Amino acid sequence: MFKKILIANRGEIALRVIRTCREMGIKTVAVYSTADAESLHVRFADEAVCIGPAPSANSYLKMSNIIAAAEITNADAIHPGYGFLSENAKFSRLCEEHHIKFIGATGDMIDRMGDKANAKATMKAAGVPCVPGSEGVISDFEDCQKVAKETGYPVMLKASAGGGGKGMRAVWKPEDLKDAWDSARQESKAAFGNDDMYMEKLIEEPRHIEIQIVGDSFGKACHLSERDCSVQRRHQKLTEETPSPFMTDKLREDMGNAAVKAAEFIKYEGAGTVEFLVDKHRNFYFMEMNTRIQVEHPITEEVVNYDLIREQILVAAGVPISGVNYYPKMHSIECRINAEDPHNNFRPAPGKITTFHAPGGHGIRIDTHVYAGYMIPSNYDSMIAKLITTAQTREEAINKMKRALDEFVIEGVKTTIPFHRQLMDHPDYVAGNYTTKFMEDFKME
Repeated sequence: MFKKILIANRGEIALRVIRTCREMGIKTVAVYSTADAESLHVRFADEAVCIGPAPSANSYLKMSNIIAAAEITNADAIHPGYGFLSENAKFSRLCEEHHIKFIGATGDMIDRMGDKANAKATMKAAGVPCVPGSEGVISDFEDCQKVAKETGYPVMLKASAGGGGKGMRAVWKPEDLKDAWDSARQESKAAFGNDDMYMEKLIEEPRHIEIQIVGDSFGKACHLSERDCSVQRRHQKLTEETPSPFMTDKLREDMGNAAVKAAEFIKYEGAGTVEFLVDKHRNFYFMEMNTRIQVEHPITEEVVNYDLIREQILVAAGVPISGVNYYPKMHSIECRINAEDPHNNFRPAPGKITTFHAPGGHGIRIDTHVYAGYMIPSNYDSMIAKLITTAQTREEAINKMKRALDEFVIEGVKTTIPFHRQLMDHPDYVAGNYTTKFMEDFKME
């Protein structure tokens, strides 16, 4: 087992990893930028190393600084959390070169699944259902027109190196294809330094449902059932729940088996997520694979009583998994609390938190790194907390979330708490009747 783990991240996920390491008797090293000197992950780690100024490019994305921090503290492993370098093949290989265990996927696995066109080809070979579309990267606009005609409108253009909605364009008719092709490539080039595009059939009334998997170094994988992540804004998730209100026992079994098949086909090691689009007829299609822990992992932990961070660490240390699949015994909902103004188009709202009171009681979990007096930097993602409620039924979990949101007091900055409180009363959400298009018609009161 590892003696010391460096967490190459910040905020709530860094604190989350530190907590599990402490329970396992493993020492921790926090890294931080100058903007995060007062963050709780710095305070609770056994050691802390400043790795640069506030901009991510000069700190949390600066591979040489992170490797140097690991070497000077004698850390024998690095946990990357999510975001930043968690799905960076170069960083995974760099850790290996310096004989530091990367608690995540290998560089080859990240290469294979990180590029969406390659991932789709791999999944087709594995026998996992995929959305109809191009076989790989589209060579030019003429090829684009041909694929669109063969696939049938509407279609979705996607950046091969994309994420977070960048480089994505829905096209409903042939005369709109050229503008979409040009603008998507331009946006992808600016965001990722890569303008390769691929195309998929646009799935109407889709739900975004992902399957949590864990694979070990012996080629075995298991799944921990699904999370419904369909409530999104600009392809960014706002709230998640498990089990999905759209799920049937047969669909869960079929999707779980497909996800395990995908993981074992590539001999995946670590915690990961196989993401699917599910249409209104409950046909499901592979969308992408995230080769890291997810923001929304706590709801899975709550319904199956399973510490995913602990399992990541055990798998990285060479411990085999049981191979047993896990199914939800309760219902859990997560609301992402962001420092954003939901009444002003969700504009980011960094600043100083003057008052912070967290809700409590049975079935309430809060993952956060902030406190009264904390200054939210403008340099990073705006998520400041995750509020999770767990109960015997979905109705009880929603009622518990309403009560918890009413108790949650954050003053000094605008947050998305009012949005989530309104969402919990929305008749379509309460009925479980929502798709990825839900937010297009949502209006804040």
